[in-house]
Order: sequence, then C-alpha cells, then structure tokens
Amino acid sequence: MNRRTFASFGLSATGAALTRKLWAEGLAAPSSNRHFHVAVISDSHIIDPMFHGHEDTPADTESLFHTATRLTAARDFINSLDPRIEQVFHLGDCFHDYPSSNYDYYFTHRTRVDIAKSIMDGFHAPTHQLLGNHDYGLPDVSREFTHKLLAAKCGLSPYSALDYKGWKFLHLNCFLGDTWDLKSPLYDQGTGSLGETQLQWVEAQLAERKPTVVFIHYPLWIVAPTEIADFGLHSLLRKYRESIRLVVSGHWHKWIDFAHTFGPQHYVMAATRYDENAYMLLEIDRQTATCRFLNADLVDWSTHYSKPYGV
Repeated sequence: MNRRTFASFGLSATGAALTRKLWAEGLAAPSSNRHFHVAVISDSHIIDPMFHGHEDTPADTESLFHTATRLTAARDFINSLDPRIEQVFHLGDCFHDYPSSNYDYYFTHRTRVDIAKSIMDGFHAPTHQLLGNHDYGLPDVSREFTHKLLAAKCGLSPYSALDYKGWKFLHLNCFLGDTWDLKSPLYDQGTGSLGETQLQWVEAQLAERKPTVVFIHYPLWIVAPTEIADFGLHSLLRKYRESIRLVVSGHWHKWIDFAHTFGPQHYVMAATRYDENAYMLLEIDRQTATCRFLNADLVDWSTHYSKPYGV
C-alpha cells in the first residue's frame, strides 16, 4: 500500500509529535495510583553483517536492512512518552534466525543477538520478551541450544509471568509442544503448541483470577486448540475469560482484530520490522480492572502500518 503523508490528515506535525499529541489527548485524568501504562512491540527481526539470505520477496528482504533503525525509533518514541511507560513487552522474533549452530560462536562474535539486546537495553522501562519462531532455529539449532544461549546472553526464560500492580502479564511459548518436537508425528512448524507442563503452569497462573494480559507469538488461529484430550490453550482462555482482559500476538506482521473469536479480546499486531509506528500503547485502570488500547484509532487494520506513516 502507499503510505499517506501527514498532510493528508491536515497536520503538519512530525510523526512523533502527532502521535504524542494523540497519546496525551487519549489519556485518562492523571492518577499515579489508579492508572499505569505499558507498551507492546513485536517482530523486530534484527540482523547482523553476517546475514546474506533472502526472503520471499525483494521488499521483505529489503525490510531486514532497516530493522535496527526502526526498532530504535520505536524505542526512542516510547521512551519519550509522558506519563511514562512502566513496562515494555516484546512478542518474539526479536532477531532473525541464527548465523551459526556453534554455541561458542556467540561469545566470540558480535551477532544479531547482541545487537537486538543492545537496542532493547535502551528502553527506560523494564523489558520482557517472548520467544518467536525465528528466535528458534529448528532443525539446525535445538530448542535446548536456544534456551541455553538466550538465558546466558539475555537472561530469558522459555516462558514467564509478571505480576505488576495487581495485574498479571503472561508470556507464553507456543514452541514447546509436540508440533515443534522433531521426534513427534505431530511435528509441524506452522502450528504452535505449548506442551503439558506449560499448560499446567498456565492454568495455575490463570486460577489466581487476577486481571490478566496474555502474550503469545503465534496468533491463536494457528495454535493447537487442544493438546492432551480436551486440555489446551483455547479451552483455558475460555474457562478463564472473565479475568483475561486481552490476548496479543505477533508473527503475521499485520494488525488483525479477532475480537472475541477465542473468548477474550484477541489482537495480532504489526511488526517494527516494517513500521517504526507498530506499537501498542495500553492504559491500565487498576480501579475498574480494565485496559484501553490508546492508539487503536491510528492502526490501519490488515496492513503493516499505523498512522502517522514514516516519510
């Protein structure tokens, strides 16, 4: 699609200034006790000088050479917001594939893993990352290799929960089940699955019935509904839908609104790989236990882009 200019909105402000104005206008009355704000980004796909691959289209390949610049721009804008963003969540594919299957290589070279971490470390707020399919490297790099490397380099766990100001933020991993097990007859990298151990952990987290936001890399459309008999992520989301305020995923690199197809409100978000304005800004209301997607009106649904478009 063609990106519109700021003039087409009757505005002469720069992109950052326009978004900041809309952000300020959309906020509730300031209350440090009642409200807090978080940002969500996804699919940055950082590369390094060792990258010599190509993607499905020339445009997709070209996008990879701008990923560090776009993630940095998104980060710097998020850092500039007032009221401040208190937590930042990255929904996976922080970097793009593996340049080597040699573990020691990552400690003798500055790779895309290091570049991605250096950008993420520049956020003023604490950051929390999921693992995406490109953060894994099957079949050349085992899941165990990925977990060991990213724990050592970035302090990441395969999945985790953040309890913050009475809310719970779940970071799920849809690459630990049979569909991502090379030895399983169900192996299919196009389908996500969590595995029984993680599913039991998810239910224990949801059973606390705190207001919850669920993050997962694959959209629910391509996550196995059930994995053990009738036990699976989809059934858990429906069982605990009263306390789940939002489910957000990435992977498709476009903004998609699944509404309540899977129980709780489910959004798929676009990628900073293609658009530095691909971020979700959420205002959490602790009194009403609700959250608002403050920049939803800037999203061009079913595209890579959000207003205002870069020039």
